[in-house]
Amino acid sequence: MPTSQGLYGSSLGLLTDLYQLTMSYAHLKNGLQDTEAVFNLFFRKLPFQGGFAVCCGLEDVIQYLERYRFAEDDLAYLSTLRGGDGAALFDESFLRWLGDLKLSVSVDAIPEGTLVFAHEPLIRVQGPIVQCQLLETVLLNLINFQTLIATKAARICLAARGERVMEFGLRRAQGMDGAMSACRAAYVGGCAATSNVLAGKVFGIPVAGTHAHSWVMCFETELEAFDAYARALPNNCIFLVDTYDSLEGVRHAVQVGRRLSASGHRLAGIRLDSGDLAWLSVEARKILDASGFQDVSIVGSNDLDEHLIESLKGQGAAIAVWGVGTRLVTAYEEPALGGVYKVTALRRPGEPWQDKLKLSERSVKTTTPGILQVRRYRTDDSFIADAIYDTRQKPEGSWTLVDPNDPTRTKTVAEGTAHVDLLVPVMRGGERIYQPPALAEIRARTKRELECLHPASKRFANPHEYPVGLERSLHQRRMELIVKLKKEVAASREGAR
Repeated sequence: MPTSQGLYGSSLGLLTDLYQLTMSYAHLKNGLQDTEAVFNLFFRKLPFQGGFAVCCGLEDVIQYLERYRFAEDDLAYLSTLRGGDGAALFDESFLRWLGDLKLSVSVDAIPEGTLVFAHEPLIRVQGPIVQCQLLETVLLNLINFQTLIATKAARICLAARGERVMEFGLRRAQGMDGAMSACRAAYVGGCAATSNVLAGKVFGIPVAGTHAHSWVMCFETELEAFDAYARALPNNCIFLVDTYDSLEGVRHAVQVGRRLSASGHRLAGIRLDSGDLAWLSVEARKILDASGFQDVSIVGSNDLDEHLIESLKGQGAAIAVWGVGTRLVTAYEEPALGGVYKVTALRRPGEPWQDKLKLSERSVKTTTPGILQVRRYRTDDSFIADAIYDTRQKPEGSWTLVDPNDPTRTKTVAEGTAHVDLLVPVMRGGERIYQPPALAEIRARTKRELECLHPASKRFANPHEYPVGLERSLHQRRMELIVKLKKEVAASREGAR
């Protein structure tokens, strides 16, 4: 199945932060290579001040893990790195170890197109600590960005209320890779087409487009430009009408549309890219309808996002197709998701698992220990709540969920309530056991998931907070560990005086 990973060479082992390699080297030097670890990838805050996020990027993660390796030229480069004393940063034994490395980790992940919320593990990696550590940077890179853009696209499509949204962001995206990843994620989030032809080829996304102002400006008159374009592409005529005067441009499009109809073709649409889109679209609709072109679509563009589209819809704009570029592919107002990758359990050979927790002066940054899973409770057509629990301790009967940020907020879910565990097995012992669905199926999953989320959690202003909590016994264990660690820190501080 094609993914953006196919655009690169076979070796991406160096696509990481240096400290992942130095920590891995130190683990090996200290004889900790057989220590087993569990890491969870999650985010702490929903993007765009919204009520949900759309999980995206897993297919690229799988491709990356399957092809993980260090090539000879990678190792040669690493051998040139020097420490502060001028000596080699890594010794030859470590470089040989990297060259021979074959991943043996096990990975569980939430399928793409699933709605996710703060603190929920999107990916869980279990295996030798050195391998888990080496994977951190790229997993965050792939999941953070695509989840962010898929979420933005879903919000924009919600604002469009079922009308087609086209992704037009290639020229404004952050580099070629950003353009490709954003296009894929935008399709997952609900966009119907893209202007990016390479993405159309690689991902199978429908491509669409009009023409630019430069086309019109190459002719003496706008009418001549439309005529010439219609002669060249009579089956793809969507005219950009705002080069000089938008409504006059619509009238010119009507004239050419009549000639198209006479030759057995049809005018597909007109596009407005500037000015008062609400008023212009209504006036353009009047001209088109009065001329017998009731089936001609009006496309609106010009730095649109969910808030502008919602405003235009509220003003009665007659736009039926929305072209969204810059503010989608750059996640304009919030350019990073802020996902993190934290160790939550360790096991040395022959010993039981030890829960691990990161303390912070900010409670939101204190992590949750354990081998975590997410259970989603639901009815036939709506989500009820999500429980984060430890796979080693699944309580019987009803479950009480405790808000990780405010333990006074709880929710009890009755025994027998329908549910599904969201993290599914993806890799075992370094071998893939999960077949990613086709991109169109992932996009359809996003649509179904959004239909199951209460409208109050989908609104843009002050969305209702969907209930997500730690299962009570996990919450209690977390609190016990927090108290224990704080006592140890206090004792250490006292001993240092």
